[in-house]
Amino acid sequence: MPGRRFRVFSREFKAAAVRRIRAGEKIRAVADELGVRAQLLYTWLDYYEQGGPEALLPRGRPRKAAALARRQLLGQGPTHQQRQSASAPDPRVAELERKVGQQAVELDFFKEALRHVKAPARPSGGGGGTASSRSSTR
Repeated sequence: MPGRRFRVFSREFKAAAVRRIRAGEKIRAVADELGVRAQLLYTWLDYYEQGGPEALLPRGRPRKAAALARRQLLGQGPTHQQRQSASAPDPRVAELERKVGQQAVELDFFKEALRHVKAPARPSGGGGGTASSRSSTR
């Protein structure tokens, strides 16, 4: 269905639906009244219980600031920038790690080259081996 469009629900709409469910209404009844799938309401309810109304984000990729705020709100650990600033490595250590990585790549290359040199040469010019089964024609 290439022409199918998804409905976009606002944060307020999602929060109102979740409040109705938390107030005791049946999920199926709320889903039928709002015209959404019950599974979608379960998803919104899970998000709401994990992070409150701020966790009910609209569809699509969030802006960077919103994504960082949500990650911190849900307690998913430090961001890339926080990890980078907390463990600012010594430039010498970084240079040595690069050298070790380069040496590992070279070592793998030379191991593979040595394996090819030691491998026996393939026979050439032969007609091939015999067939594993007889011909179907008699």
